[in-house]
Amino acid sequence: MKNLAIARLTRRGLVAAALTGAAFVGPAFAQGKSLTIALTADAVILDPHAANELTGNIMFYHFYDPLVQRTPELEFRPGLAESWQVVDDTTWVFRLRKGVKFHNGDELKASDVVFTVERLKKALMASLVANIASARAIDDYTVEFKTPKPYAVLHMALAEILILNEKHTRAIGDEQVGLKPMGTGPYKLAEWVKEDRIVMEAFTDHWRGKPKIDKVTFKPITNPATRTASLLTGGVDVIQDLAVRDVASVRANNAFNVIARPSLLNIVLALDTRDKSPTIDLPVNPMKDRRVREAIIRAINVDAIRTVVMNGFSTPSDQYVPASHLGYVPGLDIRKEYPFDLDKARALMKEAGFEKGFTMTLDTTNNRYVNDGPIAQALASMLSRIGITLNLNLMPRANFFGYIRVPSDKSSFIMSGWDTPSGDAGNMYNVLLYSRGKKAGYGQANRGAYSNAEFDEWIDKADATSDMKQRHEFLQQATRIAVRDIPMIPVHYEQDIYAAKKNVTVVPRMDKFIWAYEMDVN
Repeated sequence: MKNLAIARLTRRGLVAAALTGAAFVGPAFAQGKSLTIALTADAVILDPHAANELTGNIMFYHFYDPLVQRTPELEFRPGLAESWQVVDDTTWVFRLRKGVKFHNGDELKASDVVFTVERLKKALMASLVANIASARAIDDYTVEFKTPKPYAVLHMALAEILILNEKHTRAIGDEQVGLKPMGTGPYKLAEWVKEDRIVMEAFTDHWRGKPKIDKVTFKPITNPATRTASLLTGGVDVIQDLAVRDVASVRANNAFNVIARPSLLNIVLALDTRDKSPTIDLPVNPMKDRRVREAIIRAINVDAIRTVVMNGFSTPSDQYVPASHLGYVPGLDIRKEYPFDLDKARALMKEAGFEKGFTMTLDTTNNRYVNDGPIAQALASMLSRIGITLNLNLMPRANFFGYIRVPSDKSSFIMSGWDTPSGDAGNMYNVLLYSRGKKAGYGQANRGAYSNAEFDEWIDKADATSDMKQRHEFLQQATRIAVRDIPMIPVHYEQDIYAAKKNVTVVPRMDKFIWAYEMDVN
């Protein structure tokens, strides 16, 4: 899951909504099929340009559409754009579908796409358009994109950009977009009661056809045991992230199905690499020394975390992205490069001059990732064996992402999750590992302040080629450097585990999005 970011300009509107209890109430529903889905959290905001976090993303893709769509298996297909062509190394032309309607009845036009790109350039999620120099409406249904340099994956990047209605957005103002979404998506917002429910109604004029389910209610239930109980007692029809300890018992109940698939969500540990670190009371930050970073990864027993903490429902990460992605290096396994070895880890700590160890704080969530609290406790136990004392700063997801947001710099050691549904490691590297402040839109979530000119150069090369094979090779070079330098430790990929009533058809997606348009109730 990518990381939370909330636009400052929307805060007043959110506070007002929270005080009233209901952010938005829409029209009454017609009779038809309905579905209630329990998620692990509520959305923070419904402005797709102001946040990038899983629950919010799930909502965004119900209300809005991109020019290019991802299938559940991460294949890319036409969305609002029915076709596109590469005119030259830096020019792409996208042709829009005619007759696509926004929820207010307006027809989608090229001007809406141009407006969306220009708005994003000034928004918190500006990284989404970092490789778009300009967007121009050639006519009502044709948009020309210019890239600063050749950029082979523009069509893949556009799957992340959700198109807003220019007229509606200008009329209500930026602060209200996060409360009153209105796109071309398959569902319209009917009601939002913060921390209680988001209710949607089907958009009958959706360009792909009316959704099968007329009313969808998303309920945030943060406690795993409560989510399971809500399913078993009939309070909800589907739950996200069935607790690993409950899988066997729910599978044994003939009234429900359990659906599990490998996730793209990689749990990662960001290590502060600056000269001085905020929670380490030493003249020099030990983690600036690569030997200490290697000692840390060698002290972490990912197989024990998998069996004891995750009950088998995780896959230890061998790199930062899975084998399906551009930038993955076959045969390179970070677990084989730095296998669990306490003796070697202690020797590295001694060699680096930290034989007596040190104390630092681990910042992470207690209700966002599967068993995030127990994983943090396991890490504390493991690192204590090489002299590193971890003070655990566990906090709700609602507080966590703002706390760790760059450049707040309150943290020395952070556990979070990141997925890359674009299928391209560059989308991860240019946000998490590219040097801060060096290039607009890059390094925005580089929480450890890692900086390597050679790494940056390979990313720059990857982002300046129109040849997909060459991009893959450039990103592979960046991967090799990251594995060598260890600025960030990948722990494991979660497994996405859903449970649903027998009469509900659930389509699990690689990007972990729960999209009601792909579901049905029999």
